This record gives sequence, C-alpha cells and structure tokens, in this order.
Amino acid sequence: MINIKTETRATAAPEPVSSANAFSFISRGWREVRDSADADLKLMKNRADSFKNLATSFDREIENFINSASAFSVPAIKSSPPAEIDFVKRLQPKISEIRRAYSSPDFSRKVLEKWSPRTRIRIDLSAIKNAIVADAEERDGGLGFRGWERVRRGRGLRLKEFWGEWKEESEEGQKEWEPIRALKTRLQRRSSSSDIFEGFKNSEFVEKVKSSLKAICREPQESKDVPPLDVPELLAYLVRQSGPFLDQLGFKTDICDKIVESLCSKRKNQLLLRSLSAGESSFLDSDNTNDELDLRIASVLQSTGHCYEGGFWPDSAKHNLSDGKRNVAIVTTASLPWMTGTAVNPLFRAAYLASYAKQNVTLLVPWLCKKDQELVYPNSLTFSSPEEQEVYIRNWLEERVGFKADFKISFYPGKFSKSRRSIIPAGDTSQFIPSRDADIAILEEPEHLNWYHHGKRWTDKFNHVVGVVHTNYLEYIKREKNGALQAFFVKHINNWVARAYCHKVLRLSAATQDLPKSVICNVHGVNPKFLKIGEKLAEERELGQRAFSKGAYFLGKMVWAKGYRELIDLLSKHKNDLDGFNLDVFGNGEDAHEVQTAAKRLHLNLNFMKGRDHADDSLHGYKVFINPSVSDVLCTATAEALAMGKFVICADHPSNEFFSSYPNCLTYKTSDDFVAKVKEALANEPQPLTPEQRYNLSWEAATQRFMEYSDLDRVLNNKDDAQLSKSYGKLITRSVSMPTLSGMVDGGLAFAHYCLTGNELLRLCTGAIPGTRDYDKQHCRDLHLLPPQVENPIYGW
Repeated sequence: MINIKTETRATAAPEPVSSANAFSFISRGWREVRDSADADLKLMKNRADSFKNLATSFDREIENFINSASAFSVPAIKSSPPAEIDFVKRLQPKISEIRRAYSSPDFSRKVLEKWSPRTRIRIDLSAIKNAIVADAEERDGGLGFRGWERVRRGRGLRLKEFWGEWKEESEEGQKEWEPIRALKTRLQRRSSSSDIFEGFKNSEFVEKVKSSLKAICREPQESKDVPPLDVPELLAYLVRQSGPFLDQLGFKTDICDKIVESLCSKRKNQLLLRSLSAGESSFLDSDNTNDELDLRIASVLQSTGHCYEGGFWPDSAKHNLSDGKRNVAIVTTASLPWMTGTAVNPLFRAAYLASYAKQNVTLLVPWLCKKDQELVYPNSLTFSSPEEQEVYIRNWLEERVGFKADFKISFYPGKFSKSRRSIIPAGDTSQFIPSRDADIAILEEPEHLNWYHHGKRWTDKFNHVVGVVHTNYLEYIKREKNGALQAFFVKHINNWVARAYCHKVLRLSAATQDLPKSVICNVHGVNPKFLKIGEKLAEERELGQRAFSKGAYFLGKMVWAKGYRELIDLLSKHKNDLDGFNLDVFGNGEDAHEVQTAAKRLHLNLNFMKGRDHADDSLHGYKVFINPSVSDVLCTATAEALAMGKFVICADHPSNEFFSSYPNCLTYKTSDDFVAKVKEALANEPQPLTPEQRYNLSWEAATQRFMEYSDLDRVLNNKDDAQLSKSYGKLITRSVSMPTLSGMVDGGLAFAHYCLTGNELLRLCTGAIPGTRDYDKQHCRDLHLLPPQVENPIYGW
C-alpha cells in the first residue's frame, strides 16, 4: 500500500476525482520506468562490447608477455629443460582457451543472457488504483486532474523511492545484478580500456609472476651454491664443539675462543657476505666470532637441506616430558620373520613395557633390502615396504600375547653379513629416534649394535641407556679360524663399547663375558602361548589322559654353533648305550647339509625335519627336549619346553643356571651322565609346574626383574626429576664442565671409537661390511630417507 500525502490550498476549488485519471497517471509513470530499463539494457550492451575489446587487448598483452619471456637468456642445462620453459608451455594452452572464449562473436550475447535482468514486474495496478481513489475520496471530494499533477510534481521523489524499493527487491531475487553493479562501478572509475589494462599490469599477481620468472632465469652468478666449509672453518668448529673436552685437558675457554677467532678471521667477512642473504646480513655487525661461525654453518646446512639431529657431541637439552610420560626406545639387531632370540624377545619386552601407563615405547628394528631378505627370512618370505613388515610383526605378536600392544615400530637401515651370520646396522642408528623422544634407550645386544657405530653417543642423546647381552660371541668366534686371536680382540672391543655407550648392562647369564657396569639377571620370559599349552597338558594328565605320546626331540637353527656339534658327538660316542633311541631334529640353517651328512656317515638315529614354530601342534606330544648347546646365553627353546611341562636335558652350564631349579630340568656334567639323564626322562613322567614356577617363566615376571635390575623402575619413578621437568621443560643433565674421572675416561673412549669408525679402511680391516658407515640408495628409497651426503654435509664423519 502506498500512502500519498496531498496538500490543499484555500483558494483552489476541489476537482472531482475519477478512476480513469488515476489510471492515466499510473500508466504514464510505468512508461517512464520502461524507458529507463531500456536505456539500462543498452548501456549494459555497450559495456559488454567494451569488455570484449578489453579481452582482445589482454590477449595481445599476453602474447607480448610470452614473446618477452622466450627472449630471456637461459643458461645451458645438461640434465633437463629449464623450469621456466615448462611454465610457459603449460601457460600457452590456457591462453589459447582464453583467446577463443573472449573472441567468440556470441560472447556479448552470452554475457547479456547471463547477466541481463530477468525480473518480472508483478505490480497489481488495480490495487494501487483503488487505494489512491479511496484515499482521495476520503478527503472531501478528492483532487482533480490538476491536483493529481500537483501531487505528481510535489511527490516525484516519493515515486522514485518507490521505484528504488522495487529495484532492491528485484536484486535480492536475482543475484546476477550484483556482478553487473560491481562491474559498472569499476568501469565508471576508468576512463578507458588502456587504464584498466594498466592497472592489471601493475597488479600483485603480475609482479609475482615476473619475480618468479626472474628467479628461474637468473644468471649463473646469482645461482651459485653456498661455498663449502674450508679446512680452517672445520677446525674452528671442531675446536669450539670440543670445548668441554679441552677444558678437562687444561685448555681455558678464552684460549679456545682465540683459536677459533684466528682460524675464522681470514675469510670470515668474504664468505659470510657471499653465503648469507640480505636479510641475514645484519648479523655481520656483531663482533662475536662464535655467532658468525654459527651463521656460516647454518648457511651451509640450509643450502643442502640438512635436517640431521645426530652427531657426536652431547645436547644440553634432552627429552621433554610434555605429556607427563617417559619415552622408552628398544633397539634390536633382528626382526621377524627371522625366528631368532634378538627378534622375538625384544618384541615381547616392548609389548609388556607398553602395558604400563608410565611410558611410551618405540621398538626400532633393522630393515633389510629385498636381496638380504631372501637370505635371512624363511620360506622365501619378503616385504616390499616397512609398513607391510610391521603388519606382519603386529599380527604375529597379537596371536601370542592375546592383547593389542600399544607401541610404535620403527626401522633403521641394516645389511646382512654372511660371514658373521648377523645383521649389521648401516649408518647412525641413533638418528632414527627423534631427539624429542630420546629419554631411555634399551640396546638389545649393545656390543653388536656399537661395533661399527659411527654417530651420536647413546649416553649423550639419552638420559638412561641399558644394554641387554643376548649372545656369547666369544664362544662363536673361538670356533672359527684363528678364533683365539679374534676372540681376544673382540673381548676388549666389547668392553670398550659397553663402557662408552651404556649406563647399565644386563647379562642374561654368566655365560657371557664380564662387561663393565654389568649385572646378571634373566630378564626374558616365555611366550604366553607355551604356558597355556602346559596348563592344557596338565589338565589332561589330571583327567587320566596320556599327555605325551612321543619321545625326544631337538629344535634349533641348524648351524654347528647351536649345539649340533655337541649332539652328534654325544650320540656317536654312546651309540651302543642308547641303542634304539631315536631323536627327531627340527631346524633350518646354513649348515643343514653338513650336519645331515655327518649324521648319516656316523649312522645316527636322527630324523631331520624342517624347522617350525615351537608352539606347533605337532610338537605338543613330545615328552623330552634335548639341548646340549653350550654356546647359548639363555636358550629360549629350553624355557619354552619347561613352560609346556616337558623334561629338559641340558648341560650343567652357566647358561642353564636359571632353569636348574626346576624339577623337570635334568642337567648333566659328563657324557655318561647324559646317557643316564636320557634314560631317566624316558622312563618317568614330568612333574606339573607350580603357580610360582609358572609365573617366574612369564613375561610379567621378566618385566618386573628388568625394571628392578636395570634401574628403570627408579628412573621412571624419580619424582624429583619429574617435578623439575615440569618446571624447566627438560631433565637436569649431568654437568659437562665437572665430570667424574670415570666419565672422562668413558668420554675419551667414545671419542676414540667415533674417530676410528669414521675411517673406512679401519672398518674393512675389522670385518665391517663395505659401505655400512652410511646407508645406501636402496635404503633411501625403501625408508624415504635423505641421501647421506645431505645428512652429513660438512665432512664424512
């Protein structure tokens, strides 16, 4: 409803109002509206034509831009075409599409169809007419034609306001009006198309494109690499990083600073001005040589993409307890599906340590390339990626422990040594544990991991390092050619690395050499699956059923050092005493052919079968497990046989001391005693295990022993350290300015070992695999690693 106010004069006589006059007035106003709309449409068409011309002009400017870009002087590149040529090639198809689109004769028509107002004016003229007439009749006869003219002249603004309101409603219904209004506003600010294109040329987008092309096509002198560190700079950096060590030798700090300043003074300003960017050049105003050397090192590292967290010298800041939990990293020398003790036992340790809520656990295992996997893993089982192997490991573990273990599995590069029959780490193993997670390290076989370790010192990167000795390497080496001499050197090297890289060493039994900082404790448990098998067999015996229907067997990797030599010697010596005794042997290995040939030559009653899991159903019925090995530190198969309730016949040896307290463990000292124990076991039934004996064999008990003897329980429950870590954000580390005498010796041993392992010739002379100081290209592809040259950009160490 539109209310139109009227004004009256005393001298003007009122004229009669008719509906025809009111409708005539409305019709005349509608014609004015239509004429205005036609004018707007014509203006829009002209603007569309102008925009078409603008597109043509834009096309010409782009062509000039391409021609100018192709005229740039690009240096010759041997390997591949320059990046700017690829950019222009990718840009040309887009320009052609723009040219065809905006040059089309239907462009104007499409613009009008897209943006022309399609609002249908739906004004009920009869309602307006009736309203006006009714309003006029209420005023004593209303107005005549002249009165309506006066109203129209006097209230013209009201009609324009009415038209403006209708126009706003139309725009709300048709959103296409908004682009036209914005375009009209912008075009009105421009006097010509040349002004518009001039603004486009000066836009931020064009400036960025120009700067990118300039960066791509810059001259060779602008793209030179940062110069590498020269010898004086390397010496200066080495002297400065060796400050704490030199301080213990009597060199004062000011003397070291003078040496560093003298080495850096010759080429300091020249190299810094050449290598640092303009934004960093402000640091050159500082007279501090150490700061300038830091900037120089940083420029070299930045030019190579260096992101390495390792090194030899210690960090002042270690693990940060941001989430209130400690981090435990377990590093081992083997991985499933290789069924060896250093692959299985660390896996169970990680699972049961992760069950505690006090720490996050990471298991770091070696990754072998495809050719090494074919040599190591059984049944030609190989993996194409670490993720695939991780799935296999987790599935195997969950089937045996009965719960989902919450710990992380990571991989480090490794290579298989055929001569040593073991996996040797390639590169710095410690770098695969981030510094933020470097809190507690458990080194499974610390001597093995550190024989050729060339990188960060474990005790510097981690707050607490525990070594667990699995293997009696001296016993294995003595069996080789010149074994006594080799064992002599290996013994001292083991002492060296254990002292330099561990805070505490756990020996599973007294069968290993007496290492520094070591204690003897069996921290290994038995797979829960074997305990369940033993419980099941005990229940069958209580019900009167026959649990064991088979005789004796031996299971182990078929290499001479795993007890096969002792077994053949015992059986051949007492072949007549054990007449009718048959022994089933399960195993695979490098010496399988030689072992079987020797048994056939001596006519021994040995039935050789392929290796299998000790928990296999086919092995449950055997009553006696024979293990004559004296090279083991703690035989896992012996513990598993006891857990299943079988008799175990083993040598009276330090490696079997933990098992000798079990009534079903029959130990012998002589070969005659061996024969007596075999006959005793075959003639009797084994005793069921008590709950206490069963618990002592479990991984729960083994984890408790490990926490106690490794001091891990004390470290994890150290409330003082935890409180300090929350206050200061890091653990309080030992002072490097006033170390103990023992700490000085350990640091010197670690430094000497670091220097020696950095020499490839010395590594090869001591039996290292060629090229294991750094990982190779295949490891880079498999583990998605940066090349070693990027990880170690300064020098080969």
